[in-house]
Amino acid sequence: MGLALPCRGGDAGRPPTSLEHRMMEKHGSSCGRGSMLVISAPSGAGKSTLVRRLIALLPDLVFSVSHTTRRQREGEKEGQDYFFVTRRRFESMIAADEFIEWAEVFGHLYGTSKAQVEKILVDGRDVLLDIDVQGHQQVRKRLHDALSVFILPPSFEELKRRLTERHSDSPQDVERRLTAACQEISHWPEYDYLVVNDRLARATEALRAIVQTGRLRRQIQAERAEEICRTFGG
Repeated sequence: MGLALPCRGGDAGRPPTSLEHRMMEKHGSSCGRGSMLVISAPSGAGKSTLVRRLIALLPDLVFSVSHTTRRQREGEKEGQDYFFVTRRRFESMIAADEFIEWAEVFGHLYGTSKAQVEKILVDGRDVLLDIDVQGHQQVRKRLHDALSVFILPPSFEELKRRLTERHSDSPQDVERRLTAACQEISHWPEYDYLVVNDRLARATEALRAIVQTGRLRRQIQAERAEEICRTFGG
């Protein structure tokens, strides 16, 4: 699986976006081995649990730690769960074009650092972005071949039950999250894959299959294929 920067044998018909072009200039003209996987879901669909399980199963898949302006919660670690910054610092990073994507969610800013993602990709590892539909739309515009997955709950009633029973939100917050979920779910056609999280083990296995299949895409294997072709005199 890899970031789909255009190279011979890849998406020859599409010119690179400005971000892809800068990445190629910075890290060389050949396609890197790293890739980007975007996962989105409404709050309560079980995305965080699935992401943790997937990272544990695939050692070459690295979680991209986002920057955020929200307060650090008990048990969260700086640089592991988030990079916690002030709104002023975040806005200065926006002005300096330091994010691949950023969005405001429930009054807090969240963003994915270009520098962090580029380092993971050039090291030949895959990077996983846990972002909302706003962030996914931005990534799609800048990095066309990032794979994307939308996690669906089995039903509205099941989502409501999960949000209510986790006891981390007030009834008002639960209603707000359910309202947001109705809007977010409407964006499922924008994603490459859909996974229904009705059974955790089955949903985890589906995500692993998506990652492993993605690594076999033609544009990702192009460099290796060319090396093999050269042994045939091609």
